[in-house]
Amino acid sequence: MILVSSPNIPEKKIVKTLGLVKGNTIRARHIGKDIIAGLRAVVGGELHEYTQLLAQSREQAIDRMIEDAEKMGANAIVSVSFTTSVMSQGSAELMAFGTAVLIEDH
Repeated sequence: MILVSSPNIPEKKIVKTLGLVKGNTIRARHIGKDIIAGLRAVVGGELHEYTQLLAQSREQAIDRMIEDAEKMGANAIVSVSFTTSVMSQGSAELMAFGTAVLIEDH
C-alpha cells in the first residue's frame, strides 16, 4: 500500500477514487510514565515516554486506515493527514485519514 500526503503520486495515474478511509486509536497516559515525564519536564529535554506513546498510536492508526482501504480494494491512499483530540483528562485520540484510490503506472 502506497501512502502519500500529496493528492497525487509521481509516475502513477489514479484510475479510480474509492472514498474516505480512516483509522484511529484512543490512548490513556500511564501514571508511572507521567511521573517520569514530569520529572524530566523540570530539567528540560524530550519527553521520551510521550514520544513513544504517540509513535505507537500513529502506527496503529495507520494500520487501521490501511485495513479500511484494503477492504475497499485500494492499492494506495492519497492526501493522508493526522489529527488529534483530547477525549478526557489523560486520554487522547489520534486519527489518520485519507482518500483510498486505485493507481496504475503511467
